[in-house]
Amino acid sequence: MVATEDVYNRISVLRAERGVSRKDLATALGVHYQTIGYLERGEYSPSLHLALRIAAYFEVPLEVVFSLKPFPRLGSEVK
Repeated sequence: MVATEDVYNRISVLRAERGVSRKDLATALGVHYQTIGYLERGEYSPSLHLALRIAAYFEVPLEVVFSLKPFPRLGSEVK
């Protein structure tokens, strides 16, 4: 059995909540703005260093931003 290496994230949700553009986030992190798009779409998994910097930027724990399981949809019932 081959394990998948999908990493899910809430970067777009956090950006929207804070009114931060992809370009502004990219500039703050020192990456190209397209990298943020790739991350948000799940086309690219960040290095541990970049993941930690993203969490620090939003001032939240790493697990608030990233997960190995899909995040529940907003407004869905937690069981």
